[in-house]
Amino acid sequence: MKEIIIDGGKIHTKDELHDAFAVGLGFPEWYGRNLDALHDCLTDIREDVFIKIEDFDDLEEHLPVYARILVRVIRHACRENDFLGYSVDRDDIEDEDDED
Repeated sequence: MKEIIIDGGKIHTKDELHDAFAVGLGFPEWYGRNLDALHDCLTDIREDVFIKIEDFDDLEEHLPVYARILVRVIRHACRENDFLGYSVDRDDIEDEDDED
């Protein structure tokens, strides 16, 4: 299983966040570097991948709204793609009930 670690303490911008995903998961050059494109690429994965988000508090401090939406996008992609799994180092994020 491939594991990608997103270290919220080292990510300060949306560009840095998307760089981490693109490099860590080998996304194509045409990756759109936004949350819709991330969702599309995550649902296209055909190997076991686990996304681990560490230092979420720092990520949320740097990207307040974007960080929470990111987790929601990953959660949705995991529901659509059985090859994906994820964890966030804060329980209230993973258990957050979204309206879909």
